[in-house]
Amino acid sequence: MTLLRVLSVASEIYPLVKTGGLADVAGALPAALADCGVATKTLVPGYPDILKALPAANTLLQLDSFYGGTARLLGGTCEGLELLVLDAPHLFARPGNPYLGPDGQDWPDNALRFAALSRMAADIALGAITPLVPDIVHAHDWQAALAPVFLHYHSGPRPGTVMTVHNLAYQGLFPYEMLGTIGLPPDSFNVHGVEYYGKVSYLKGGLQFADRITTVSPTYAQEIQTDEGGMGLGGLLRERAAALSGILNGIDTAVWNPATDPDIAAHFGFDALSRRAANKVALQRRFGLDPKPDAPLLGVISRLSWQKGLDLLLANLDTILGEGMQLALLGSGDRDLQDGYVATAKAHPGRIGVVIGYDERLAHLIQAGSDALVVPSRFEPCGLTQLCALRYGAVPIVARVGGLEDTVVDADEAGAGATGFKFGPVTADNLAGALRRASVTFHDKPAWQSLQRHGMTTDVSWRNRASRYAELYRDILATCGIATHRHTAP
Repeated sequence: MTLLRVLSVASEIYPLVKTGGLADVAGALPAALADCGVATKTLVPGYPDILKALPAANTLLQLDSFYGGTARLLGGTCEGLELLVLDAPHLFARPGNPYLGPDGQDWPDNALRFAALSRMAADIALGAITPLVPDIVHAHDWQAALAPVFLHYHSGPRPGTVMTVHNLAYQGLFPYEMLGTIGLPPDSFNVHGVEYYGKVSYLKGGLQFADRITTVSPTYAQEIQTDEGGMGLGGLLRERAAALSGILNGIDTAVWNPATDPDIAAHFGFDALSRRAANKVALQRRFGLDPKPDAPLLGVISRLSWQKGLDLLLANLDTILGEGMQLALLGSGDRDLQDGYVATAKAHPGRIGVVIGYDERLAHLIQAGSDALVVPSRFEPCGLTQLCALRYGAVPIVARVGGLEDTVVDADEAGAGATGFKFGPVTADNLAGALRRASVTFHDKPAWQSLQRHGMTTDVSWRNRASRYAELYRDILATCGIATHRHTAP
């Protein structure tokens, strides 16, 4: 079979550096693509945690001057991932969050940092290291979005390009004066290029010039073509509708497997749901909740923000308490929401438990121990927590938006095939209705176990999703006049 070579470009990758779902996708998709005849190398920035994980990396390219300092391109393997690392200490040798400084604000040189990542992707694609030339460059989110732009403005042959939008709200907007510094020609700054209301938009450039655009669910692909959901780019996405597709995310079902998960109190499965109860006990203990097996325990694993609708859940405190529910919340974000949840937990010990921050191991226990997982987002490109919830028998309660709409089957609409509860429009009152419906069903044990079992048998893996990407790559090469390297698999 013909082996396709893909250069994936991402600003974070699980399990090395993670702030959100982008890292999970970048980390899990390559292995799934391998079964589809696609070999993936992933270009990532040389953050300290990534360099620490690759002590024996090979130097593939040495640059004396690259966006304000010396740089190296390193190659190595870690956690089964084939990585290319842009080691540019003046840009990436910073601990903590990849995008934010110690003050919680964006690093002031983010424009340079991620232009450099995209420029390196383009250089690799154009033959800087001959054995690494890919058939396709796959850019993820605004941090990698200039890669298709640099390749568009190259006059010679180039690989095909894919731009994946994980969240249209983050667009990489920078002053016009950065145009020359980041290496784009003057004629790129126009309404059909990277110009966006007088600024340079990295994401707009990628959407404008990539051969194909994908986003992470079919419903979100429709939503972002509207004026309301398009975040100022709806018109462009409508113009490029023929090149746009929505492919659902999956999760790594080896990492998220309740039968083998090392981070939960008791292993369980579809045919052994009774063992799940030990995880609820452990979760209640961890959050200081009353040890009540018959109290519906709601779990939340989320950024605390307006987008995620966590203000709506906070406004439903009376509903939660009135229905005899408990809440275990893990997250961080907007100060007002953090303070509101902490105050609520102090006011209602034993009923409401809150941990501010993020803890990957605790996230696994919440999935395994909560009865229901609440995701009340105002918009949600795909969402991964509800996929993990389905896998772990935590019944999702979700808003009717984006990938939440696509991945959860409502109990009132599907009968025997239902997996959870959906509500819309996204208001506090409608969320209250969904919580009440869930509470009633929870006390009907056969009905609740039916929801759990249908969820646990839902395919949330990358298996079918990866094949969609492989088909997309091959379609680009077939229809855009781009010759493959014809690498033949053994």
